[in-house]
Formats: sequence, C-alpha cells, structure tokens
Amino acid sequence: MDLFMPILHDLPKQDRPREKLIKYGPNKLSNHELLAIILGSGRKGKNVLELAKEVLRKINKEELLTTDVLTLKKQAGIGLVKACQLISCFELGKRFLKEKKSTLIMKPEDIWREMKEIRGNKKEYLVIFYLDVRNQVIRKEIISIGSLNSSLIHPREVFEPAVSHLAAQIIISHNHPSGDPSPSEEDIEVTKRLIQVGEILGIEIIDHVIVTEKEFFSMKEKKII
Repeated sequence: MDLFMPILHDLPKQDRPREKLIKYGPNKLSNHELLAIILGSGRKGKNVLELAKEVLRKINKEELLTTDVLTLKKQAGIGLVKACQLISCFELGKRFLKEKKSTLIMKPEDIWREMKEIRGNKKEYLVIFYLDVRNQVIRKEIISIGSLNSSLIHPREVFEPAVSHLAAQIIISHNHPSGDPSPSEEDIEVTKRLIQVGEILGIEIIDHVIVTEKEFFSMKEKKII
C-alpha cells in the first residue's frame, strides 16, 4: 500500500514527495519534502508534509545534524521510530561526507601531482580529469594506454563519462616516458580535435598537461590551446 495515499489523498499524485522524487530526482524537492519521505507517515491531525514542516520549524538544520534521539522525539513531537530514522539518515550522510575528498585543480602543477603514479611509466597513459564548475575533480579516468594517436582516441571514450557524470569541464593529461614534456604534433592534433567536439557538447577542455617524472608542460600556459 502507498504510504502517502491515505495521508496525502488531497494532493495530486505528481505533487506527492515520493512521486516527485521518482520523476524529477531529489534535487527538485524542498527540505521538508525530503524529510517527509524519510518520516514516511504523519501523525493524528497532521499529514507527513505538515509534520516535516513542523520538525524543521522547531529544530533548525544545524541542530538536526547533531541532536540525539530523545531530544528530537521531545522537541519535534515525533515517535521513537521516526526519531531513530532521522538520526540514522543524518549520521549516514555525515559519514559519507567525511569520506569524500574532493581534489581542487587550480593550476597545471596540481595535475602533475595527481599524475604521480603514472608520470614515470614506460608507456603513455592518457588520463582525463572530469571537473565540476568549481574545478573539483568528479572523476579521473584512464582512457587509453600507448602512444597518443588521433586514429585510436575516439571522442566518445572521452566525453561519455563527462556526460554521465555531469562534468562541466575537462583536463587532458598524459605522460611522456622520454622525459621530455614537449608536445608532439600528434598530441596537439588530438587535443584540438577533442576541443572541437567539446564545443559542440558544451563541455570545455581547459588544458592538456603533459607530464614526466620531473616536469610538466601546459598547452594552455603555452597558448597552444
């Protein structure tokens, strides 16, 4: 049985929190709608949306993240089970946030550091850094191993992860086993080809950083791109 039906029967189905989440995703829901989904049901005289609003009125967001079960139960007027559900969700979220370590890329040297496990390899590794709008790394992915060759590097391999992970911009990087970070004509050709595809997709390639054990070369800094 749908938990929201007997409680939110007066709302159109598309406006019920769970249905909205399924159709539009969690980003489209307000704080009290998300809280209502966790609570699951209301109490006598209040549907679950009204109860969620009441909880947020009585306890601010900062307190919600640090309160204990008994305090939540007393101040918000909810049962022990609902209080435990909320505390568990908040604690899980805090743990996940602590585990997440976002890398901020501000300059080519940051890429050189992030490539430390690859820059001394005997083969060339093409690595793509997928970034959000704040230059934080969403994902780092090895796209190919071997000499950079425009006939072997398909734009789909580079941009499919960008689309699926909602990346706003891309940094290309690869190592030169020779120890010379200067780009070859093939390196530049591959980069310009990928830039053209990125312009069509609306995903900017902001640099191509070639690394060696001791040096790096930024195509952006050298105004090649």
